[in-house]
Amino acid sequence: QVQMVESGGGSVQSGGSLRLSCAVSAYTYSRYRLGWFRQASGKEREGVAAIDCDGSTKYADPVKGRFTISRDNAKNTLYLQMNSLKPEDTAMYYCAADSRCGWLSLHRNYYNYWGQGTQVTVSS
Repeated sequence: QVQMVESGGGSVQSGGSLRLSCAVSAYTYSRYRLGWFRQASGKEREGVAAIDCDGSTKYADPVKGRFTISRDNAKNTLYLQMNSLKPEDTAMYYCAADSRCGWLSLHRNYYNYWGQGTQVTVSS
């Protein structure tokens, strides 16, 4: 069983930065592809960024150049560094994991394990 716990959310002004963390309890953490998703009020959950077992990454267009996903396999932790935040980045952010490696997806259907979420609010 994989458990995931997010932290690092909060309220910031437009242009600010936040770093989200996701602690992952998995015996073979390095063999999971990982992702960050977000869900704004009244909207569907969307993929933000993903990182494969080998460290390759993929980003959604709205966050390219502003967000950076990374993983620390020694600490079983996933990160999302968010810079130049905008009000439209306001959402609940979730980390997710899947035990398949070798290809990346930003679609929620391809991830089997989820955290409870951490709220990010960006004010103008």
